Amino acid sequence: MTVKKSPPLPFEVALAELEALVGQLEQGELSLEDALQRFERGVGLVRTCQNALQAAERSVSRLVERDGALEILPFDDAAD
Repeated sequence: MTVKKSPPLPFEVALAELEALVGQLEQGELSLEDALQRFERGVGLVRTCQNALQAAERSVSRLVERDGALEILPFDDAAD
């Protein structure tokens, strides 16, 4: 049997769900089993958000004109 992977959640959706889960966990009214399930889901959402941010960082480049030529700088160098 082949398991189909669902497309990754958009960053904003994953972040909103993560914030809701954190709120539920902070209330402290969940059973241990429910809290653990939400924690597991939260870890997955954190990974989704981290992957989305890393992908964005890799794809964000800054074009800078130097000596009449355009140069692509990595995102980390953009703050200079």
